[in-house]
Amino acid sequence: MGVYLVFPAELAPDAWGTETSTTAESVPLRNPIERHQRGEDIVFSWATATPPIGARYRLEWRWRAREDDFPRPLLRTAADRMRAAGIVQQGEAILTRTAPHFDLPWQASEATDAIDQIHRAMQRVREHHEFGKGMGLAAPQIGIDRAAAVVAPPDPDAQPLTLLNPRIIETSAETDELYEGCLSFFDVCGLVPRPRRIEVEHTTTDGTVAIAVLTDALARLVAHEIDHLHGILYTRHMREGVSPIPVEEYRGTGQPWPHAK
Repeated sequence: MGVYLVFPAELAPDAWGTETSTTAESVPLRNPIERHQRGEDIVFSWATATPPIGARYRLEWRWRAREDDFPRPLLRTAADRMRAAGIVQQGEAILTRTAPHFDLPWQASEATDAIDQIHRAMQRVREHHEFGKGMGLAAPQIGIDRAAAVVAPPDPDAQPLTLLNPRIIETSAETDELYEGCLSFFDVCGLVPRPRRIEVEHTTTDGTVAIAVLTDALARLVAHEIDHLHGILYTRHMREGVSPIPVEEYRGTGQPWPHAK
């Protein structure tokens, strides 16, 4: 099976997709969408020769309006760009309360839909920023008041980690203190101490309880997103007397996190 999408190149189109099934979480397409220019058009093509039984695919696309169609909003700041991508910004009540859990497996369809919406929002966010440290997004950050999050590891070839009803059940005594940013107030970065190793209990859509053992960068990303599911922003963890700095002053943008020795 295959799909071809053709758009005028002047619209600067982009396309992405996700794969899911009745037994698996939503993940980015395993076979990447190919893009090439044909004359004045951009052509996106995607195909799979051996789709798994029950697999479902969703392809989405967006494009930029022509300059003479209507004025485009001026995105002056990093927070403006995140807001344009559909990310809820600091000050909204949904970011201050604990997100209700899913009743799994009975609410599997609701959980799958929430995860799918998170993946799509992450694709929109990537249009505005490069994430060399990996990235995560919690459901409340896109206006969904449920305990769901997705974390993309720093390794671009690694599969994203889906978290439903997650909770941290173990942490290491060893910590490090590194800068974090948050899509919900992306104009600043803050030094945040966190455990270098955590154990996270979470639930799959079929109701199975699983435990993930995470270290360093992935542990930090996951802890950040689980905080969001409890209405906690990273600023609450910062040491007394330490304040966030403007993102313009941060020199680690697009680079991997250094790990404490």
